[in-house]
Amino acid sequence: MKSTIPETGVPIAHPAGNGGDRQEASLHGEILLRLRDYVVEGNIPEGARVPERQLCEMLGISRTPLREALKVLAAEGLIELLPNRGARVRQLSQRDLEELFDVMAGLESLAGRLACEAITDDEIAEIERLHYEMYGHYLHRDMPGYFQTNQRIHECIVAAARNETLKAAYANFAGRIRRIRYSANFARKRQRWGEAMREHEAILDALRRRAGSELSDILFQHLRNKRTAAIEHLTEPDGDMPVSP
Repeated sequence: MKSTIPETGVPIAHPAGNGGDRQEASLHGEILLRLRDYVVEGNIPEGARVPERQLCEMLGISRTPLREALKVLAAEGLIELLPNRGARVRQLSQRDLEELFDVMAGLESLAGRLACEAITDDEIAEIERLHYEMYGHYLHRDMPGYFQTNQRIHECIVAAARNETLKAAYANFAGRIRRIRYSANFARKRQRWGEAMREHEAILDALRRRAGSELSDILFQHLRNKRTAAIEHLTEPDGDMPVSP
């Protein structure tokens, strides 16, 4: 499985210069990005302890910046911090998934409707560019690349809604199901991946026409289909074929 985590012994490069808040923020952001990808891509089993020493060696960092990044992932809902016992990957039940995906469906549905009222031509052009980038990842069966670009498309639609309360709520819930959305791509029904691409074609078409009500319905059903794939993965964990990102 492709990962942004470097091989053992290859540390994250520290910013050049005399230091300062901007450099520290840049380093923290890189650590967070790589650690998030590592967890999302399923390199640590659900419910398992986070191997802090191993991650420090892989990233070439000390425990302090690692634990700062773990606090952010805990706030996003990807992991749980254990008092005086480190951290473990958050494990979601089927009921958790049903509720979370339903809330996400409602948020994305609202975002689509609002986006069609406020989105600019340049923003539509950027989403279109991302769509074809995602299609390239799909053709090459590059799941990590596909997933990351897919998430950026949905985030762009939410941003175009021009509603900071909606954006904050979306970020909170998206973090809690990011890992299962990724891992559900490997459930059994391979044809679901193709269906997801066709759904994204419909999303882009409705967005171009600024058809708010239509886009709202498409996004709601798109998230419902993702929920089905996620629950399928949860109940049949041995599936190894990609489905809906």
